[in-house]
Amino acid sequence: MITIIPRDTWGASPWEGTPNTVPLASRTEFYVHYDGAHQITRTGYAVPRAIEAVHIRQKWAGIGYNFVVDQAGTIYEGRGWTLQGAHCPGHNVSGLSVQIAIGGDQEPSAAALAACRALYEEACRRTGRALAKRGHKDGFATDCPGPKLYAWVKAGMPAGGYRPAPNPGGSLPGGTGAQPSRKQVTFGGLTYGYGAKGDHVTRVGQALVKAGFGTHYTSGPGPVWTDADTKNYAAFQRSLGYSGTAADGVPGEASLKKLLGTIPTKVTAKPVPPFPGRDKFGPGESNAHITLLGQQLVRKGYGKHYTSGPGPRWSDADRQNVAEFQRAHTELAKAADGLPGPQTWKILFS
Repeated sequence: MITIIPRDTWGASPWEGTPNTVPLASRTEFYVHYDGAHQITRTGYAVPRAIEAVHIRQKWAGIGYNFVVDQAGTIYEGRGWTLQGAHCPGHNVSGLSVQIAIGGDQEPSAAALAACRALYEEACRRTGRALAKRGHKDGFATDCPGPKLYAWVKAGMPAGGYRPAPNPGGSLPGGTGAQPSRKQVTFGGLTYGYGAKGDHVTRVGQALVKAGFGTHYTSGPGPVWTDADTKNYAAFQRSLGYSGTAADGVPGEASLKKLLGTIPTKVTAKPVPPFPGRDKFGPGESNAHITLLGQQLVRKGYGKHYTSGPGPRWSDADRQNVAEFQRAHTELAKAADGLPGPQTWKILFS
């Protein structure tokens, strides 16, 4: 059984127009590609993200290969099993494609070759036939997949006894070979670590970049915590003198406060108080709902007509402030009579 890292896990962008669906019965070939002239030094999720960025700049729907394999032997979903590729003109329907992320005279690792061979075996199993083994140059005039990979394909794609790597993301910096931590922590009601989501994650990434620890980002930083955040945070932790498990890329309270200046806390929105009814407002009325209305108008910056208060007795100042608030909101402007209705109340208190 092979492990394939899904698009939503490695951070793929939405398709720019979804590629056509191709039935497995139409697949008869298996194409191997490489990256081109330059050696590839990226690791982990940065590998498919970089390829995707190039293909989007070329006005493709997104990453053009069905799969990508890095030197660690990790397999990433591109177009997957069922979507038409954009890898070899005339063979994008009949051919499934995998790019092994090397370039130039770079030597493919045994793990990468094993993963590619495992993909080929899985493709044959799914289609119910032995697919023709192809290098890109077999279908198109190109140097791809380079002499080393092409010789490997022509030799029958041997992979010895190796097995593809099951873990995503690449190793942590510093030569430890360890996979980035999947641990999460919570401070102030907000979660940090792999898979955490929210504006607070973006804020951490932006602070890391500002502090000079953003080298592992290929895009973003964004609102979802990825291995790039973990690696960058680990580098920041080491700069503070931490080591070992204390520099695993998952924030601690002390390092987070050092990075951000304070520990953010989750803000919970207050519930909108129920609308008391139109009859509670207008000339001659006096009650606590009018005081509450006036206080909220002041908080929202619409209290300039008060010379005192606001208080419980309805005044023309209340009417003018409500009307000004209504005129400032398109959905209320047509009926800006200065008397709060259910919609005015909801927008004012939300």
